[in-house]
Amino acid sequence: MIQAIGLTSNPRTDVPPAVDDVSFEAHAGHVTALLGASGAGKTTALRLMLELQPGRGITYFRGRPLHRIAHPQREVGVLLGDVPGHPARTVRGQLRMLCCAAGVPVHHADEVLERVGLVSLGHERLGMLSRGMDRRLGLACALLGDPHTLVVDDPVHGLSAREGRWLHGVLRAHAAQGGTVLFATGDPKEAARTADHVVTLDEGRLVADQTAAEFARTRLRPRVAVRSPHAARLGNLLTKEARAARRSVEVVHEDGNRLSVYGSTCAEVGEAAFRHGILVHQLADEIGDMGPPADADATTAVSPSMKTPEPGDLPASPPPVSVRAAPNPLRPLRYELHRTVGVATTHLVAAAALVASVLVSVFLARIGHTPPHRVTAAWPQELPLPPAALGAGLLGALAFGDEFRHPALSAHRGTVPRRLGLLAAKLVVAGAIALILAVLAVALDFEVLTVVFGGEVARVPADRFALFVSWCGLVVGCAWAGVLAAGIFRSTIAGVVVVLAVPVLVVPVLQQVLERPSVGTTAGLVARVRGLSPLQWPLGGERYLAAAVHVVAQPVGGALALSLTALLCAYLLTVLRGGAR
Repeated sequence: MIQAIGLTSNPRTDVPPAVDDVSFEAHAGHVTALLGASGAGKTTALRLMLELQPGRGITYFRGRPLHRIAHPQREVGVLLGDVPGHPARTVRGQLRMLCCAAGVPVHHADEVLERVGLVSLGHERLGMLSRGMDRRLGLACALLGDPHTLVVDDPVHGLSAREGRWLHGVLRAHAAQGGTVLFATGDPKEAARTADHVVTLDEGRLVADQTAAEFARTRLRPRVAVRSPHAARLGNLLTKEARAARRSVEVVHEDGNRLSVYGSTCAEVGEAAFRHGILVHQLADEIGDMGPPADADATTAVSPSMKTPEPGDLPASPPPVSVRAAPNPLRPLRYELHRTVGVATTHLVAAAALVASVLVSVFLARIGHTPPHRVTAAWPQELPLPPAALGAGLLGALAFGDEFRHPALSAHRGTVPRRLGLLAAKLVVAGAIALILAVLAVALDFEVLTVVFGGEVARVPADRFALFVSWCGLVVGCAWAGVLAAGIFRSTIAGVVVVLAVPVLVVPVLQQVLERPSVGTTAGLVARVRGLSPLQWPLGGERYLAAAVHVVAQPVGGALALSLTALLCAYLLTVLRGGAR
């Protein structure tokens, strides 16, 4: 069950709190509706309950606040608004990616798809889903962890009547299995028709806490809906007859040719229309809203039997609601792999980088006057970076840029958790892809040059090991720079700009510093490091150390190393300042 106690949002300047001291219960096995007009505080109350917004109060989910639950996705399924996701990702791919983040088996995605009726649309792109299908996907995301509690905000907004009935049927089935269901709505008829219990808010305060039957009896009243081309004439006749018979009948003229008749029946209205020869297109019984109670006597107070698991430990004043940081994916590496390969962007960028590398390499070999190692790397002097490095930087920037643009990990927060586990997973995956891209680019360039120009142009240099290590370090470093920059600035474009800024801005500054007479040189560094240890370096360690020194000693390598260090420090500072959000 859910126990919400003293929920109060933080007030703004000269504005009362959107939610003020709201307490209620939602019992297991029942569907509870949180009812209120627009601006009544329904969504704010849900966000306070889910610790998505700071304020005061506390909410227990089966006796525990949400921040005390080890795996929140397995206890509470949430659907607030639309489902954010990359429009090119498939429905099944989105759910499998979220399975990895929630720590549930990947095959559970197919089970949930069948449960919400989306099996046939498993390969459909998210950007092609209708409103109803998108709502079903959101419900599937909420059900992934097989939670005991479902919290849904305005479930049938924008849906057809058929889709709305289906969604309420799913919520009812979940409650029938012993789960707790809480949904917010602004439609009193929907609340009375689909809920077992109705909690009513008005201007941020609790005004009624009733069973659905009591709510329908005290807050709603029956009416006869009439549609006729002669609605005005029929309304006047009904009013005149009721006055003559001294009956309490109220006739309300709605938009167009519609009437709402209170205090009468379909039979009485139909007979009156027949007697006067008035054509009727619709005649049906409906339930109308009477609006919020006019005074405190009309409200039903919160049940005094509502108690917390440990009443003696509760303070007199509700504790503040501290916004809980978004949970770190339990398996960030698997999640990042699914996220990376789940859209065609990764493959298209890598393919474009390889094709551009081959074309530039052939062009450089054709015009001549370019060192052989630059020809193989497809890196002319006029370009700040070779195509493979630019492609790796773009893929790295997309790793975090797409995350912030489509925050699948924290759909209800609008942001992405800057956790070190998630960062490490992105660096590992981006580095692996960049390394594969670097090897393929050199291999393809070398093979194409051999076929087109023969062995004269495509020849292996003597210092090929150091050059290859430098090349791989450059491509992987660009990918990591894109990841860190996009994670700091929350933008793919910012990540690409930072990658380009390394050769364009940082390298010239570093060269000017190194050209000063007071600055020493790294010549002989390997020998000096070797002399610090009396033991022999294992597995040819001197060779790898020399290659690493060769990378850092170059202007671009040194600038990239400094930039990565600065970006990593900035990222850690952002994590600390943002409370690991």
